[in-house]
Amino acid sequence: MSKSKSRITPEDALAFHLEPSPGKWEVSATVPMTTQRDLSLAYSPGVAVPCEAIAANPETAYDYTNKGNLVAVISNGTAVLGLGNLGALASKPVMEGKSVLFKRFADVNSIDLELDTEDTDAFINAVKLMGPSFGGINLEDIKAPECFIIEQRLKEEMDIPVFHDDQHGTAVICAAGLINALKISGKKIEDCRIVLNGAGAAGIACIELLKRMGARHENCIVCDTKGVIYQGRTDGMNQWKSAHAITTELRSLEEAMVDADVFLGVSVKGAVTQEMVKSMAKDAVIFAMANPDPEVTPEEVHEVREDVIVATGRSDYPNQVNNVLGFPYLFRGALDIHARAINDEMKIACAEALAELAREDVPDEVAMAYGKALTFGRDYIIPTPFDPRLIHRIPPAVAQAGMETGAARRPIVDMESYELSLKSRMDPTANILRSINTRARNAQARMIFAEGDDPRVLRAAVQYQRSGLGEALVVGREADVKAKLEAAGLGDAVGELTVVNAANTEHLDEYKAFLYNRLQRKGHDQHDVHRLAARDRHVFGALMLAHGHGDGLVTGATRKSAHVLELINHVFDADSDHGAAGVTALIHKGRIVLVSDTLVHEWPDENDLADIAERAADVARDLGLEPRVAFVSFSTFGYPVSERAEKMHIAPRVLAERGVDFEFEGEMTVDVALNSRAREHFPFARLTDNANVLVVPARHSASISVKLMQEMAGATVIGPILSGVDKPIQICSTGSTVSDIMNMALLAACKVR
Repeated sequence: MSKSKSRITPEDALAFHLEPSPGKWEVSATVPMTTQRDLSLAYSPGVAVPCEAIAANPETAYDYTNKGNLVAVISNGTAVLGLGNLGALASKPVMEGKSVLFKRFADVNSIDLELDTEDTDAFINAVKLMGPSFGGINLEDIKAPECFIIEQRLKEEMDIPVFHDDQHGTAVICAAGLINALKISGKKIEDCRIVLNGAGAAGIACIELLKRMGARHENCIVCDTKGVIYQGRTDGMNQWKSAHAITTELRSLEEAMVDADVFLGVSVKGAVTQEMVKSMAKDAVIFAMANPDPEVTPEEVHEVREDVIVATGRSDYPNQVNNVLGFPYLFRGALDIHARAINDEMKIACAEALAELAREDVPDEVAMAYGKALTFGRDYIIPTPFDPRLIHRIPPAVAQAGMETGAARRPIVDMESYELSLKSRMDPTANILRSINTRARNAQARMIFAEGDDPRVLRAAVQYQRSGLGEALVVGREADVKAKLEAAGLGDAVGELTVVNAANTEHLDEYKAFLYNRLQRKGHDQHDVHRLAARDRHVFGALMLAHGHGDGLVTGATRKSAHVLELINHVFDADSDHGAAGVTALIHKGRIVLVSDTLVHEWPDENDLADIAERAADVARDLGLEPRVAFVSFSTFGYPVSERAEKMHIAPRVLAERGVDFEFEGEMTVDVALNSRAREHFPFARLTDNANVLVVPARHSASISVKLMQEMAGATVIGPILSGVDKPIQICSTGSTVSDIMNMALLAACKVR
């Protein structure tokens, strides 16, 4: 099945920015503020002490405030994406998004600032006056040529890094990709004829960085909307273009492309024709980086040339030139050495480190996330944005270059320790969730949404299909589905979803025969079977799945999970007698813990508990975790003695006899399971690290634990995930939101079970 492409509607985008609260980030405190003493330390009188220390030695601001991990994302909105001059206020969603990316990819705190002025001097003065607050400045979406003037003056007049990402972010990733593309084609940058189309901020930055890396001025031809920029041209020129004018008889992009080794495009869709591609040198390189549509698509290139390496700015093609590979890690490295600037040497170090990373073996977790083996070659010259190695490979290279070139105020003494600190800095759950999403996209599963009478389910089904995850099959009546979609403001989605029911399927007799064969000795006659198969959406959806007419099933949003499980049991062996179990994932403050059994077993014995542990370990591995199982109770290793804790004491022995291939230990209290310091009192404990799977004594204790974490701690809850069943079935709770239902659909698509 061909992969569908994600479709984002205006309604989707607005809802994303509106819910659960307006915008994309919020402020949270890093210190306790629960007692009078806390208040006295955080504010008056305690705050006076660091104020005096900073006044005496300004460098200590990096120690006593968040300056050393705070970047301002600043714009005046004069060049917002490809939308033009929308103004400062309308640029705020983009700047908020950039702040979120800083935090997500490099744990850099960031605040967006939109300055309502097009006066260059006023903009510069405003940014300068805010300098003491920040460790770095990221300029964004400022039109040329003002962006050149603003950045240059701020770099000269401020003592912290000032970086215009539209220019240099693109340049760094472009350089990284080109290093590897030329390595594959067997060419040297100093020998290459390079053609750049688009002499704006990004284009000028790209060609300048490549020249710093060895490209010869006379071999670089820059073009704009008026053609080649040559010595003597006066029309449409400025000082930044003039710096790249060469002596040449060439006047058009078409002429410049003849025998070119490299094409760099930061211009417009369709700027490059197939005839131009044909005219390029052997083993040419094309970086068509115009967004949202490239100057020429990879399909168009490969129709006429098989030897050309192609990169674009799009995520649905190989070799995406994505700025998120650069700016978070550049700033991470710069901040960690308290840098005065981000210089060219630091940018080149970033590009070279990215190129080197792409040439190495790709971790299994990345390959699993993308659903294919990624190996260095024509379709993989740039690392993927979600490669977990980026955080501990790129910043050290940037920091090292900064130290060697004198940009560092506080050099890193122990680089090995620094790299280790970076590895532990990032939220591991983010990669897990991203992996699930990407695996689901690659699976392209036909997802059965059994409750097409519920608006939440319908909205989730529409989101599933429009996100390019696969086909959404909705069980319901066509007229009812249409009415509910229209009421939800999704009338345009009516024709997108596939609505299925007993009346429009040709398989009903087949379903009934299958069901009667399973239930005839369980007190069900043919009339009962007909009612179940034809009228119950949970059973009908399960029958579709059992017969391969869908790849996964999501249900339970409208009825109690125990009742839904009972109905599904008519079609599948999804009960305690067959080893099924429910596993719920709790995600909180960068940790993920699986709790089981939260669905199937009411009061499991020691053998059931061992089964549950195995099912939960399977789910952990499906989520990309190496399972470490703890059997938890109110007692630890036999104390205090209690009859109710006895089965938790015995269950690990049952697992040991089975010879399972994962870590387990018990019985123990939750703090011992999750806190390595608490385990120091038990040096014989077999866990090598904190447990990530908790097996609890009974379903009621599992439910209490999960709901307590959700309500009191604000943990994200995914599940219960039904494990141990032949096909991927996920049962939502009746209080599920659209996002919750979508998460369950993703798990079903990934066959997490």
